[in-house]
Amino acid sequence: MKRAVEVTLDRARASETEPAYDAIVASVVERLDELAAQALAPVINATGIIVHTNLGRAPLAPEALDAVAEIARGYSNLEYDLEAGERGSRYARVVDILNGIVSAEDSLVVNNCAAAVLLVLDTFAKGREVVVARSQLIEIGGGFRIPEVLERSGATLVEAGTTNRVYIKDFERALSPRTALLLRTHPSNYRIEGFTHDADARELVELGRRAGVVVIEDLGSGALVDLAEYGAEHERTVQDALADGVGLVTFSCDKLLGGPQAGVIVGRANLIARLRNNPLLRALRVDKMTLAALAATLKVYREGSARERIPIYRMLAAGIDELRRRAAAYLVAVPGAATIESVAYIGGGALPQARVPSIAVAIATGKPDLLAARLRHGTPPIVARIDDGRVLLDLRTIAPSEDEVVVAALARG
Repeated sequence: MKRAVEVTLDRARASETEPAYDAIVASVVERLDELAAQALAPVINATGIIVHTNLGRAPLAPEALDAVAEIARGYSNLEYDLEAGERGSRYARVVDILNGIVSAEDSLVVNNCAAAVLLVLDTFAKGREVVVARSQLIEIGGGFRIPEVLERSGATLVEAGTTNRVYIKDFERALSPRTALLLRTHPSNYRIEGFTHDADARELVELGRRAGVVVIEDLGSGALVDLAEYGAEHERTVQDALADGVGLVTFSCDKLLGGPQAGVIVGRANLIARLRNNPLLRALRVDKMTLAALAATLKVYREGSARERIPIYRMLAAGIDELRRRAAAYLVAVPGAATIESVAYIGGGALPQARVPSIAVAIATGKPDLLAARLRHGTPPIVARIDDGRVLLDLRTIAPSEDEVVVAALARG
């Protein structure tokens, strides 16, 4: 605040005409508003996109929030073995839970999924070749491109097959004495449809076994449960990949897993051991708060209560009748509001075409851009979407505890 006053006064002194006192005060207030808008702040997600990358992806379960607060307020046994009275592993507590959930021999946690892929490539493929199906040479948000990551890691990309059809024989032809890895990647944010074919994971694993080459798979989304239970299409889970015999599987923690930002590598113990010995791991390690949140989230899965406790699964599980009942309160308090059938999206690059039936509150206005902007500039900000000249607020991504705040913001007109 002091700095905002100083900057405003310096500008006033430098002006050719002396500004009025009220104008100076208004400038200070405007500057403070600008600074407040730049700060990281909670928002209400009314877009209908459940795992919204721009809005922080997955909200955390209450258990995860409590764990972060508990660990952050003081010292912890982060790298200390209380029983032995000596230095311990920061990963041990999370790894034990994770291995049990997905039936992995071993696992490792880094700061995001891109880091997990980079660590695997740096460990196994530097100066060697990595074979990837041409249909899986993806680019995801932030310019993360598989070909460029391979190049940066020191590995050489070898493409297999064509854009729409890839067979196991294409991978066989691509093998050479320099082949280090066979890589599968998740088709993030796109689909190839029509005249298509993809090499089966089990076929690839068998080829890798015969050739003595490790197969790795980047799942990206981190699904630990079958989304078909929630009316969405089946998303390949971590357990699916491991059951197919894939040597190493990488995935995100803040997408379909519903945890903090982190990346996980699970798979065979001898391969994870090599990753642990890579000096690059120290640059990619996660802090105590991330580990606390991840461990708490994984315990929810272990207890079998993800549907009730993990926010993204609560959103997916909400029934249409329940959403309609909540919408009724909006119609009573907000003039001109209407309830419409809507479509929500899972988002986060996991299932780009997966739609979930939903209910939205629609506000018809001659200036939808102005209403949407006013909602964004409120406290807390409310991020809605505009469709067909109306402002839509999708109730699937608005928490029931947020309804009162959203209704009040809309009622103010």
